[in-house]
Amino acid sequence: MELRTLRYFVAVAEELHFGRAATRLHMSQPPLSRAIKQLEADVGALLLVRSPAGVTLTPVGTVLLDEARALLDQADRVRVRVSAAAGVATITIGILGGTDLGVARLAADFSHHHPGIDIRVRDTDLTDPTCGLSAGLVDVALTRAPFDVTALTVRALRTDPVGVVLRADDPLARRDGLLLAELSDRRWFQFPQGTDPIWRSYWNGGRPREGPVVRTVQECLQAVLWNGTVGLAPLGHDLPAELAVVPVTDMPPSRVVAVWNEGDTNPLIRSFIEIATSAYRR
Repeated sequence: MELRTLRYFVAVAEELHFGRAATRLHMSQPPLSRAIKQLEADVGALLLVRSPAGVTLTPVGTVLLDEARALLDQADRVRVRVSAAAGVATITIGILGGTDLGVARLAADFSHHHPGIDIRVRDTDLTDPTCGLSAGLVDVALTRAPFDVTALTVRALRTDPVGVVLRADDPLARRDGLLLAELSDRRWFQFPQGTDPIWRSYWNGGRPREGPVVRTVQECLQAVLWNGTVGLAPLGHDLPAELAVVPVTDMPPSRVVAVWNEGDTNPLIRSFIEIATSAYRR
């Protein structure tokens, strides 16, 4: 069971769709499908149930997802420590996976300024807004605030208005704007226990909610589509035709931020922050 194959499996399990997972992994779909089938053969059990709409996890797949995430996190820690000990010029950037952070220009600019640097990117799900920074897995994170910033330094890069994601056939989807109070009787998608409480409170509109637990953007959208739940998201996302987003007029905007450990003097981090600030101003 190779780490690369486990990364493939985690991508499919989080995206719940082979096509989206292949795009995220920068590979074509057929070899991804073959890798997952080989993994199922190695495990000796079905991990995913495939359908025209996407995939769902089997009970065995759910167990493997938790174990694979833990194993990959440990592998990342090993790689970071070994690289530091070897003095290799690298920077690991954490990115909040599945969200529209507008990273294409930033990636091109940073690569242009640092052609000889080994740049590594770590996608994370919505349960860790620091993208592995707090766990020591990345050097700098590109993410969304708010969250606990103890011992961290934050640079705001962009501000986005926030709306509520609804089924397109929901009566509220025809509105031009909504107040949070108008959503008080709805079920909302939830982040798991242990997720940063400041982050959870913001995306729940400042109060406790009830609803299905999600970890990724795709799981959020599926929760709305299948269960009729609602939840908040930055405006500007491309959504399936079956979903709609309506601005929430009394919700404070979401900030795209760069964040790094307080006092870290790594010149590559300083360069990343300055290039990011310039890229988002354009």
